[in-house]
Amino acid sequence: MIDFYFDPISPYAWLAGTQLNRVAKETGLPIIAKPILFAGLLKAHGHMGPAEIPAKRVYTFTDVLRRAASYGLNVEGPPAHPFNPLLALRTATAIKDNEQRLQFAKAIMHAAWSEGKDITVDATVQQVLEACDLDPVALLAAATSAEVKQSLIDATEQAIALGIFGVPSFCYQDQLFWGDDRIDELLHCVKGRAIDQEQLSLILSRKAAVKRKS
Repeated sequence: MIDFYFDPISPYAWLAGTQLNRVAKETGLPIIAKPILFAGLLKAHGHMGPAEIPAKRVYTFTDVLRRAASYGLNVEGPPAHPFNPLLALRTATAIKDNEQRLQFAKAIMHAAWSEGKDITVDATVQQVLEACDLDPVALLAAATSAEVKQSLIDATEQAIALGIFGVPSFCYQDQLFWGDDRIDELLHCVKGRAIDQEQLSLILSRKAAVKRKS
């Protein structure tokens, strides 16, 4: 199986989500939807989000438009960014069936990034749930429960423990792939192409020659 870690706040998570059918078709493996909080990753690793750095914000959205065009996708973008993704993430977490969760994940990201909808409000999430033939009343109620909130926290902490620092991330066996632009590398790995682990260990064993001041 392939784990797909996502947060709809990331346009790259949306772009990756549009390619999941291809991944499933080419690998024959189930894709497990894993909602996690990107802000939690940033805090754990001491990073700032791309949208919090002016130059990166400009570049990110320029890049997203380019990549979307390469996929033949329309980009409207959400009405505000960064936005609070907790409602969407907790709703996804509340969906127990993986196929339904994956369907919702792709649909909620499409609503935000392709249709320009505000996914921070109940009304939008309800519409997406209904379009996915899911029970909006039950799931929106479950999304506010302490159990679901804790499950999202736990999932984010587990992702951090795996070494995940950004979204989208894919995990196949013990290999991590970050970004929609690493899907081909993921496919190569599934099909048996491996990196030289001894060379990797050698490179990682080398000491830093300089340390930047914090």
